[in-house]
Amino acid sequence: MTSVEAKLEAVRDDLASHDGVLVAFSGGVDSSVVAALAHDALGEDAIACTARSETLPEAELEDARRVADEIGIRHELVSFSELESDEFVQNDDERCYHCRTMRLGEMLDTAREFGVETVCDGTNADDPGAGHRPGLKAVDELEVHSPLLAHDITKAEVREIAAHYGLSVADKPSMACLSSRIPTGLEVTEERLTRVERAEALLRQWGFDQFRVRDHDGLARIEVAGDELERALELEFVETVREELSALGFDHVTLDLHGYRTGSVSPAADVDDRSGEENAVTAESPPDG
Repeated sequence: MTSVEAKLEAVRDDLASHDGVLVAFSGGVDSSVVAALAHDALGEDAIACTARSETLPEAELEDARRVADEIGIRHELVSFSELESDEFVQNDDERCYHCRTMRLGEMLDTAREFGVETVCDGTNADDPGAGHRPGLKAVDELEVHSPLLAHDITKAEVREIAAHYGLSVADKPSMACLSSRIPTGLEVTEERLTRVERAEALLRQWGFDQFRVRDHDGLARIEVAGDELERALELEFVETVREELSALGFDHVTLDLHGYRTGSVSPAADVDDRSGEENAVTAESPPDG
């Protein structure tokens, strides 16, 4: 038995020891693996629950529905709005803590409605050491169970287990909520979330896999993975993205030559997030008329 197989068996035994679990389910690879393991261990006593809000792209919600169907697990939706929280909207360096507190609170309430005592999330063994992660404090405070973390399962091992279960998200890039595209200190608004979602939908249509569109109060800073950067510099794409993002309300459209980086608008970022212009190729939107 390999180390990963031993960990997989330990997680299944862990989950089977509960009468039932509700998995905070985004449809990403981490929560999908927890959902698959929970369904394997508990069958109908496992529930995957997705929280629908302004910060969840519609494409991600559809992915969550599809992956839940792949697993065969019961899938429930709850709706709430982070924008009702002043602490979240002000977007300080604890934004993720406020978000996760609200999101997991909805999960706990839903679990109680279904008579389930245990809520699980997809925190893996690599997450605590992966930079500024205030959301993990909410996981601890609300006593949410993180079976991947508890059994020392790393991100690479999560993907290996996802492949073992034949999940289509085994190689899916990480996807943070839309508010992560807005620099710390700049208010999170529905307008900004909507134009980021629509901008990223455009890049997805163009076939980019690993990317972000950061919204610096009217300046769009596009990040793509290094192996996709050359395609992002093609004239046809440059002209199209400038026109389309201008129509969404962006005043300037830039391409970050650093490429895609997680947390590049977080408090620990190395770039100047107030301007978003360092090491960027800029295409200014044409004036009206």
